[in-house]
Amino acid sequence: MNNWSGNVTFNPALVVYPTNPGDIKSSVIAAETVRALGSAHSFNKIADSPDVLIAFDHFPKDIEIDSVGRQVRVAAGVRYGELALALNSAGFALPNMGSLPHITVVGATSTGTHGSGLTNQNLSASITSIELILASGDGITISGDELKAARVALGALGVIHHITLEVVPTYEVAQTIYFDLPFENLIHHFEGVMGAGYSVSCFTMWGDLLVDQVWVKSRIGINTLPGEELFSARRATFKSHPLVGADTAGATEQFGSIGPWHERLPHFKLDFTPSFGYELQTEYFVDIRDARAALTAVYELRSQIAPLLLVSELRTIASDDNWLSEVQGRNSLALHFTWKPDVPAVMAFLPTLEATLAPFKARPHWGKLFTDSTFNFEDLYPEFTQWLQYRNELDPERKFINPQLIAWGI
Repeated sequence: MNNWSGNVTFNPALVVYPTNPGDIKSSVIAAETVRALGSAHSFNKIADSPDVLIAFDHFPKDIEIDSVGRQVRVAAGVRYGELALALNSAGFALPNMGSLPHITVVGATSTGTHGSGLTNQNLSASITSIELILASGDGITISGDELKAARVALGALGVIHHITLEVVPTYEVAQTIYFDLPFENLIHHFEGVMGAGYSVSCFTMWGDLLVDQVWVKSRIGINTLPGEELFSARRATFKSHPLVGADTAGATEQFGSIGPWHERLPHFKLDFTPSFGYELQTEYFVDIRDARAALTAVYELRSQIAPLLLVSELRTIASDDNWLSEVQGRNSLALHFTWKPDVPAVMAFLPTLEATLAPFKARPHWGKLFTDSTFNFEDLYPEFTQWLQYRNELDPERKFINPQLIAWGI
């Protein structure tokens, strides 16, 4: 078994395919250690297990919409694209989505995955309850104040089989692309660029023009549709893909055409192979107050970045109060790098990139590649020690552990 990009091979002693929570309970009780697998879109070994790996390929894809309470209960294994179709048909929506509709809801929220927008929070912020199986085999539901510890928990508390999310009435979005935004214009008009729509992504190769493409997703009824120029960047007249030269058929609709939220907020369509495929990814989050300085510092590394890079994406995310969320306590700029599939070269360069971002207390994405020894999570996350105590209460024997988490001090 491999992850989505092929850079990680899973080597469990046993793979279990549960069809109900009872199957999960039996597997957890019998296992020495156990991990759960989502869509395998993580680029490190966070989901790997040397003992038992639980995969949800055969688990019923429950989607239970509570129209009165404006909530939806979602089973592990359900992908965001599948959930979006069900919600939209019932007249509801999610506040935001990530760039890929192919990832599972439980896996994405557990690792702090996000979309974009100055007022849009991490995807996990929508969770109102979590149902999971503990190491003892007992099933519990976490809600209320404990969700701060459980929404982003890296699979270390137990095996999640359902979560419940808040939903909103359905809405429409228009997506417009702009080319060639000068570096100085992004720096001088950072809030204006990133606030040009409901969700904004800047794609760059870190060349002389820092931003090659700006993808502006405007929510109808909230945002004014952008014009022909965006801080001197020109509006696209042909369909684009984040990766220059890639087939644009899989990219979501553009040119300012108005359509359902789930057909514009992601960058890629559900029924197409997302992004590049065989690639590596890293991502780092800095306080938005440090955005200009962090961008300028990374720009100085552009000659080292360019030979390794497929594309880089810049996004903003509003803060939340979840203890292990990468945006906990601070509105953030996310600097995302999609690398060529050269693991030795990328891993050799990451310490340089991470040292450049260290003055800004950059937090790495839990599901991406980073240098294990670089980050002091106790320093980066104010409640990290408190989270460890909570984890120890729920899993005192550390059944939901693996070498990757141990390397991070978890």
